[in-house]
Amino acid sequence: MTTLYEGAFAKVNLTLDVLDKRPDGYHNLKSIMQTISVRDDVQIDVGTGKPWKLECTMEGIPTDERNLAWKAAKVFCDTLGKDPGGLHIRITKRIPAQAGLGGGSADAAAVLRALNRYYDSPLSLPALAELGAAVGSDVPFCTLCGTAMVEGRGEKIRKLPDMPDCCFVICKPDFSASTPELYRKLDETAIARRPDHQAMENGLLAGDLGRIGENLWNVFDPVVTAEHLELNYIKSIFNTYGSIGQQMTGSGSAVFGIVPDFEFAAVICNMLKENYPQVFIAKPV
Repeated sequence: MTTLYEGAFAKVNLTLDVLDKRPDGYHNLKSIMQTISVRDDVQIDVGTGKPWKLECTMEGIPTDERNLAWKAAKVFCDTLGKDPGGLHIRITKRIPAQAGLGGGSADAAAVLRALNRYYDSPLSLPALAELGAAVGSDVPFCTLCGTAMVEGRGEKIRKLPDMPDCCFVICKPDFSASTPELYRKLDETAIARRPDHQAMENGLLAGDLGRIGENLWNVFDPVVTAEHLELNYIKSIFNTYGSIGQQMTGSGSAVFGIVPDFEFAAVICNMLKENYPQVFIAKPV
């Protein structure tokens, strides 16, 4: 038996736009994504000689074939014709669930990278990311990590310049948003403002945190905020104590702020922890 270890990094959406509905029922998206240092740890025992098994430290997470990490292992083994002789996947969860931080996708991506390494890297990283598209929309990006423009259903990825040095503060409120319900609402609503992806890309090219902060925009944010006004309170704490930009990530409900250094991040974190237990400080990775 061999044990593999891999980190699974959360993501935030610096920009996020929802475009037309596709024939397969999904929507085309356009988003600039960034991986951050909040991470799960994935451990895989290969060659256990027993039926596949998955364990997770967070309650409420599926531990069978519904879990994206399990799906990723199955897609990898089926596609490459590999029989691992039994798998045992253990996930140590730190990324909050139903937060828009891509925790399940990050776990799946970690499984793909670990198994690919175990089998002497038969797939390049871009080919592995392409395989990830069969598992979930955010899996290709989470496989590659870094800073990137992501389009289509998540399968079209273009690397962008690395995020300049900064800190992220992430706050996950108690509620979670229903992603299918949010898409339905967007389909029925005229989107008043869309993100300026080019302005964000220019900010990244220039390494200008101020421009990055002022061009954060997510079309889901106003839809969720309209029903959960506490997001405005969280954003006001960010804004008051030194954030240069703040918004919800993905379809929520986590909100992140970009701050120039750890001192500001620590103050914001302390202010939010009075009401919200799930607050994290992270760096871009």
